[in-house]
Amino acid sequence: MPFRTMTTLQAWIDDFRALGYDDAGILKVIPQDGEEGSDTGLIAAGLRSVSTTFYVSPETDPGSTGWAVTFEPRENAAPLGSARVLALSGELAMLSALCTFLQARAEAFVEARS
Repeated sequence: MPFRTMTTLQAWIDDFRALGYDDAGILKVIPQDGEEGSDTGLIAAGLRSVSTTFYVSPETDPGSTGWAVTFEPRENAAPLGSARVLALSGELAMLSALCTFLQARAEAFVEARS
């Protein structure tokens, strides 16, 4: 999947940030150990409203252009008051929009290669 290169993912994240999502500033592209030293990346960040780390990556089904959010496990419970739950809902809405955006970009990339 050539659309997983660090450069491509960073360009897509920059384009997504330009759309004006308030929480998009938490996103960063990090290196991922690809097969045979390939230049692949993941999109990662820590949520602001709760100390949970996540990453966004393409779905693993061959030929899929979908993207998924994986939340890292937590050691402790995270009770949240109403204001922090509202903040979390905004961050999760941004992640949902990001996955939709990345899928559209991946589909266009695959289509252009066909």
